[in-house]
Amino acid sequence: MNLSSFGLTDFDSWTGPVATPSPDGYRTLFLWRGGPASVRFESWSPPIELERWQDTDFWYAEVEMPRRLRVTYHFFDGDEHADPFNPAGAGPNRSIFATPDLDPQPHWPTVGPDEVLDVPPLRIRWTGALGRKTVRVHQGGDPVVLLLDGDDWMYVHPAVTAFESAVKNGEMPAATLVFLPTPRDRDAEYSDPALWQAIRDELLPLLASHGVSVDLSKFVVAGQSLGGLSAFQAALDFPDLVSRVACQSGSFWWARDLPEHGLSLDGPAGGDTATRLRDRPDLSGLRVAFDVGEHEPRMHRHCEAVEKLAEEAGAAVRVNRSPAGHDRVGWRHALVRDVAWLLSDLARAS
Repeated sequence: MNLSSFGLTDFDSWTGPVATPSPDGYRTLFLWRGGPASVRFESWSPPIELERWQDTDFWYAEVEMPRRLRVTYHFFDGDEHADPFNPAGAGPNRSIFATPDLDPQPHWPTVGPDEVLDVPPLRIRWTGALGRKTVRVHQGGDPVVLLLDGDDWMYVHPAVTAFESAVKNGEMPAATLVFLPTPRDRDAEYSDPALWQAIRDELLPLLASHGVSVDLSKFVVAGQSLGGLSAFQAALDFPDLVSRVACQSGSFWWARDLPEHGLSLDGPAGGDTATRLRDRPDLSGLRVAFDVGEHEPRMHRHCEAVEKLAEEAGAAVRVNRSPAGHDRVGWRHALVRDVAWLLSDLARAS
């Protein structure tokens, strides 16, 4: 390894991964201090074993990365560790890296792995058909945004701070954020319409009893992966409940008759969702923002099928591609941007 090729003269000056241009993107140097370990990336690459630097306790990997990639990573030595040299964390044991051709994500602050995020103060216990759940609420303006997998958006990625920044910047109206906890069995809960029946019949009245009234004409549902699938299918199953959807990397490959309960990306494009859309439901009342990562190519044919069919069925559709893989660090920029778009017609109407 040649440190000078990365602009370094010694390890004491190290402040996190360093990327230099290569023919296909960037050659990026990752450093770890300790014993043998690997560097592991969220959904983008297989684990890469680190090599020892001479007879020191420094270990390194030179990783070829494509252009336009933002990725979550960690070091693994039997336990998971955030990069101690990198100030950009995602929870206590993950770090964030972006190639030099990407601008910083607006609204999302740099949060170190040792920082503990504040959680919204309103805490509601929900006991009903789905068991017991604890729902947190950040009370803002009149529109209500329901965030699936809300644990990630509270404890790992500072969604409240990001949305408040977007409001302050004039990009969206102040909104109330409802953080629905991640279910123990995501596959089962996010593929079952019973979730949305319980949200309609139990959660919304419970929120109202705590002073959080939901105007369904301004109600936004946001989900990622299986949560994105669930959010979009809720608009098909309960159109009077869900008419504004932010869907990042929706798992539209899902189909009940595939092996392992639908957990396969090799089936028909768009899975069961595309099959339903081919029956041409009237989606003229639906406003939906789709996003999927540039670096998750196996997802593209499934998402593209649903995007096209939703628009043909009359929905107002917005499509974007984020410079990431199947990774919440890519979804978080799309989340704020797409919720802002979903609420933009309210500002025009007022």
